[in-house]
Amino acid sequence: MMPVTLNHFLVLSAMLFCIGLYGALAKRNAVAILMGIELMFNAVNVALVAFSRFGPASTVAGQSVLLTGQAFAIFILTVAAAEAALGLAIIFAIYRRRETIDPDRLNLLKW
Repeated sequence: MMPVTLNHFLVLSAMLFCIGLYGALAKRNAVAILMGIELMFNAVNVALVAFSRFGPASTVAGQSVLLTGQAFAIFILTVAAAEAALGLAIIFAIYRRRETIDPDRLNLLKW
């Protein structure tokens, strides 16, 4: 059985990021664009935690401890949750006003 290395996590992270980037750039729905951005955030979280796990660590009571990646991942999840809540609120407000969430049909300079 092959051990899981840092390269495996980085390939997974890169694939998730590419899928999220495609979703954010190619979709015609504002909710799908937000989902793509969230997927990119999660790809960055996977990479941060992987670097934290496989990077140099200090030892405390015989245990290897490096929680920097996990701390950044929690911070990113918090920012992503706030971004999703704010983004959905803006999308709902735009939908109520314009009755569409197609980004190509929106021109917010003219109400």
